[in-house]
Amino acid sequence: MSPAAALARSVGFAALFLLAAIAGRLTLLEGTALSLVWPAAGVAIVWFVAQRGSPTPATDWVLLAGVTLAANLSTGAPLTLAVGFLCANAVQIAVFLGVFGRLRPDWRRGAEPPLVRLADLWRMIAATLASTVCGALIGPTLASWWAGSWSWFGELIWLTRNISSVLLIGILGMLLIGRRGVGERFRGWRLVELGALTVCSVAWYAVAFGFSQGFPLAFPLLVVTVWAGARFPSTLVAAHGVILGTVAVLYTLHDVGPFAAIESNPMRALVAQAFVAMVGILGPVLALGRDERQALSRELSAAAAASAAQARTLSTIVDSISDGLMVIGADGRILLRNPAAVNLFPELSRRSQFVGDNPEVVLAEPGGGPIEMADLPFSLALAGETVLNRDLAVRQPATGSERIFQVSAAPLADDGAGRRAVVLYHDVTSDRRHRDELTAFAGVVAHDLLNPLTTVEGWTEALAEELYDHPEIAGARDSITRIRRGSTRMRHLINDLLAYTTARDGALSPARVALGDLVAEIVSARVDQATAAGALPPRFSVGRLHDVEADPVLIRQLLDNLVSNAVKYTAPATVPHVTIETELAGDERVRLTVTDNGIGIPPGQHEAIFANFHRAHREAGYAGTGLGLAICARIVERHGGAIAASDNPNGPGARFTVLLPAARTAVGGDGSVAPAPASVGHQV
Repeated sequence: MSPAAALARSVGFAALFLLAAIAGRLTLLEGTALSLVWPAAGVAIVWFVAQRGSPTPATDWVLLAGVTLAANLSTGAPLTLAVGFLCANAVQIAVFLGVFGRLRPDWRRGAEPPLVRLADLWRMIAATLASTVCGALIGPTLASWWAGSWSWFGELIWLTRNISSVLLIGILGMLLIGRRGVGERFRGWRLVELGALTVCSVAWYAVAFGFSQGFPLAFPLLVVTVWAGARFPSTLVAAHGVILGTVAVLYTLHDVGPFAAIESNPMRALVAQAFVAMVGILGPVLALGRDERQALSRELSAAAAASAAQARTLSTIVDSISDGLMVIGADGRILLRNPAAVNLFPELSRRSQFVGDNPEVVLAEPGGGPIEMADLPFSLALAGETVLNRDLAVRQPATGSERIFQVSAAPLADDGAGRRAVVLYHDVTSDRRHRDELTAFAGVVAHDLLNPLTTVEGWTEALAEELYDHPEIAGARDSITRIRRGSTRMRHLINDLLAYTTARDGALSPARVALGDLVAEIVSARVDQATAAGALPPRFSVGRLHDVEADPVLIRQLLDNLVSNAVKYTAPATVPHVTIETELAGDERVRLTVTDNGIGIPPGQHEAIFANFHRAHREAGYAGTGLGLAICARIVERHGGAIAASDNPNGPGARFTVLLPAARTAVGGDGSVAPAPASVGHQV
């Protein structure tokens, strides 16, 4: 808000406050210095609530002081009383703003209008009561002192007139600030109903206040307020209450209507203000409560529609999945399944709806016997475990057929519906059959290749021995050497192909592997091999090694390949130095590192070296097939681990880091487990 706009609003509110104050001073009760009504109290509250955040707040307080003094002095109030009433009004405004701002922090921060929900109205009423009590300690007390006698009835009249004024005018003003219902148009029957409300309000108030028929006729008039509050926007309801309250006060001031029959002026003022307060509160309470209920109903309807749309989307997604999906309850009953699951397991549609409770199918390990109910993937998931990519054989004894499924299962959150598990079935029967056929084919091909290769190697050795001392065929020896090298490379390639096939497709047999013992064997073999070949024996630094849970054959192959590469890819005339150590990576993993001082890995090839037949140093004269690290990567992958290559952080060379499952050792009586202890390091 610009300073000019803020000043214009301040002047406008000051003019409105002056008119309200003069109007209130014209309703002085006979024999007292107190007014029957004080609309200026409500105007002042709206004024300062609307000016929250104004760049010139001091201007509002100065204008309030000037207008209050002018209104009181111009209507005959002594200067002392005028100053006292100014202090009372200022205290009342300040307390209201402080209490309401504390109860409505969103309004104080400017995030929301002052009056939005029914709870905001109760907060406003609380702030009104607190502020008017504080004002009553100053205004009526000073008036009593001026009159020469104190009257508790005067205090009560001050409270009721200020409370009714703040509520009647303040509620309307705050709703207008928030523009609730402003601009709403009425058409058709709504317009007819609004006309009926107007006619009934005029007629009933004319009858009740136009004839002096006693007190009991006034409060039944609240029926039209209830009607308005139950059917119309809150701002219109508040305006309706202001109009009806004004009518009641005007009739009472002219000694007409049910309140005029009360002889005591203070009591007449008290009853009239109580009636005005009820009119001012009842209608907005009903309207705001109705608006809040309608807003909640709309939110619930929107949430229900969104939930239904999400359910339809999820249902479409589940139904479109080509893999079988089931949700299984704690008792084994199938709660939900998609069409693919029905097609994969039609026997479950014909008979039992319980998994594992059907004589037509047997759930077994591939190539093994039946699985106990407690070990089935869905049972493990119901117990809180997550099962990933487990092969499961589904056999039908009647037909002798067998299908292989890759099964994943996970527990669902217990949201009051009991324990449930979601199970995904992927038919891998053809994949497994193809894999088995490919493995068998690879074995046959390798065997058929090795047989003639063995023959070539044998006859080459025989030929070399036969012609070793012949003086005329020295030139043929070079050709024989070339044949030997070629056959050796062919044997290595065939062995690597067989190893890769085994690492990729062979069945895993996990067991506890003592890395300390395994590394000791591999290191000793490498030192013996170098010594026998007349090469520089490599140096090994073996740190603490933790046991792992893995296939012993494949882990031996993994370590042998890594150590072989570390020794082989070393610069000429350099003694290979290889460091092997492990550390725990969390509670379930072991991080194995193999670091060497070799020629390292060319930039940009730290990931490519794990690809099939990739050789990083193809032109450097190092022998190899390019399958060694691919075999390592496949072995690690099949164990659920990871492998990465990096440069040696302590100098030339490379470092290979492998994550493997840690071996577990039970400890304590509660069945808890901890990683197995590590072996002690040593130097070789």
